[in-house]
Amino acid sequence: MLSSSDILNGKILVVDDQEANVIVLERMLRGAGYVSVSSTRDPREVQDLHLKNRYDLILLDILMPGMDGFQVIEELKEVETGGYLPVLVLTAQPNHKLRALKAGAKDFVSKPLDLAEVLVRVHNMLEVRLLHQETKQLYEQVVEQQKMSERLLLNVLPHSIAERVKAQPDAAGHFTEIIADSFPEATVLFADIAEFTKLCTGLPPQEMVSMLNEIFSDFDRIADNRGLEKIKTIGDAYMAVAGLPIPTADHAMRAAHMALDMLEAMERFNARSGYALQVRIGVNSGPVVAGIVGKHKFIYDLWGDAVNTASLMESHGVAGRVQVTESTQQQLSDPFLLEERGAIDVKGKGQMKTWFLAGRHADMISMAAA
Repeated sequence: MLSSSDILNGKILVVDDQEANVIVLERMLRGAGYVSVSSTRDPREVQDLHLKNRYDLILLDILMPGMDGFQVIEELKEVETGGYLPVLVLTAQPNHKLRALKAGAKDFVSKPLDLAEVLVRVHNMLEVRLLHQETKQLYEQVVEQQKMSERLLLNVLPHSIAERVKAQPDAAGHFTEIIADSFPEATVLFADIAEFTKLCTGLPPQEMVSMLNEIFSDFDRIADNRGLEKIKTIGDAYMAVAGLPIPTADHAMRAAHMALDMLEAMERFNARSGYALQVRIGVNSGPVVAGIVGKHKFIYDLWGDAVNTASLMESHGVAGRVQVTESTQQQLSDPFLLEERGAIDVKGKGQMKTWFLAGRHADMISMAAA
């Protein structure tokens, strides 16, 4: 909120070609307690002075030699980025008053000057100007906070889901609609860094988190490039899905490409860091339910047998390899190379026929050529 000192600290410029008028106005304003009062008798200086000092109020004479007050107002419009011209016109011509207001001035005082009237109008104009600036700053803060909230929302939710959340907040800023959708076909990917917990025993916390951040940031970039949605990380495990929230027919191929890219990313990480980490990946295709749970620390998550099976493909897989179910294998053709693993005993599922995703034909040709 504005205080009297805020108004008295407002920056004022007096513009008049008559020295006597300048002296009277400066003395009057300083005597009333205004601490930042300056002046010029040359109207051609006003634009540069305002650009440099950003005055809160300009007392502007209209009839001046070389450049009149209307020309000064037009120049001020070029440098007043906020769109608000803090101009109080001083004139003895009645027809100049309306013209000045139409040009952009905010108020006028008639000559000969009534000093008491000048002080009242100066106070009122400074109050309005400073309130305008305060309101603008508050608005900009609200806009920036809104942008930050939207960025944070997009960091945890797919874009289309974030738009649905933003469209229906309640008075407290929480969303009230239950957001849940069924998808008849999607492909879920689970990855886990083998022996990571054992490797990190004794490592400083910062080093362990930095290592995971580097690896998972690589995985995030792959997900973006391949068109998957990252769902979450749990410890050293990573979960993503293809085919939602916007359905795609090639969801299995997208997930397969990502899985192979992740193996390559881990090799590059090992080359950079000197570690010998391996990632174990499981992939499965099928129907899933996706939605938001929670109100404050909410998460976009997946449910269904297809999700559980993808997790089992990872936990029953082999470090450094990608294991896929038959439902995913049936949707993969060129350019993927698949090796039948055969039937394995899967906890809670019994015998399941699975395949290893061994690579891409193009990769094999490149390796042979090398």
